[in-house]
Amino acid sequence: MELFADTPTRAVRTRLFGWVMLAVLAAYLVNVVLTFWMGFPGLSGLWSGDGGGTVLLAALQAVAYAAAVALAVGGVGANSHRGLRADAALVTAINTFIVRAAFWIVLLVGLGDALISFLRVEGMLEAWVGGDLASDLGRSQFRGTFVHAPLVVLGIVIGAFTRSLGFIWLALLVVAAELVIVLTRFVFSYEQAFMADLVRFWYGALFLFASAYTLLEDGHVRVDLFYAGMARAKKGRVNAAGSILLGMLLCWTVLIIGCGTANSVIVSPILVFEVTQSGFGMYVKYFMAGFLGLFAVTMLIQFVAQLFDAVADTRGEPGARDAHADMM
Repeated sequence: MELFADTPTRAVRTRLFGWVMLAVLAAYLVNVVLTFWMGFPGLSGLWSGDGGGTVLLAALQAVAYAAAVALAVGGVGANSHRGLRADAALVTAINTFIVRAAFWIVLLVGLGDALISFLRVEGMLEAWVGGDLASDLGRSQFRGTFVHAPLVVLGIVIGAFTRSLGFIWLALLVVAAELVIVLTRFVFSYEQAFMADLVRFWYGALFLFASAYTLLEDGHVRVDLFYAGMARAKKGRVNAAGSILLGMLLCWTVLIIGCGTANSVIVSPILVFEVTQSGFGMYVKYFMAGFLGLFAVTMLIQFVAQLFDAVADTRGEPGARDAHADMM
């Protein structure tokens, strides 16, 4: 627990730990893409004995971790005047952008894929786009590459130019999509597989994307028998220890197990653009595997922000915000 010891360098050590954690996360995600999508050997290539080219590529992946850590250390050193509260706000702002972009992605992909599925199940897709393209849109690899990928890029661009935390609207979209199912089923006796897929797609995004925001607002369920009566400094120690020992370890466990091999629960569905077996449903099942990875990433980032705020609380730094638990 030296990280929380009451010394003049405590804030610097905390900032180093947090930013190095984020740097390693970024390098890990880059290496996952290089390994499973670009054909790089991964760090295991350093001792695989497959030849100089393999070792060189693996060494480049190892250098990515060293470079990320060096950038994090250099950034902390170059901004040594910045306090823990400012760092927490910056990390939260980064996380807010990620979640906001993810909202626009699932909104655009959900609407676009649902439209294609509707036209396809009603036999109208060929009349709109031609026979060859209609046949291609029936393949998940084609739809994922040439329909979903551009919508993902568009969602990121929109997220960069908007400022509202859009995932809150997902709750309304889920209700609206379910209402459409109820009306069409019981009034018009019409229901298709893609309609239920859209509800599950948006509901999964809402549940997993909102977790980091709920952590920011201290809205997750906790047993407050002892915590509620603690002073702010003691709460800070509890939150700091919990962020590392419970939160960050859980997130890394999800990422390592989910992205460790080509057959892992997150990587495997995305590699093959996995879809459901419902025939004319939506082709977004592989997105929902990615939701789990995004959940771990955004939660890990927010746990770093919580760590910064928690250690600032233990040091009595000004600018503490009253979370939901404090107001209650």
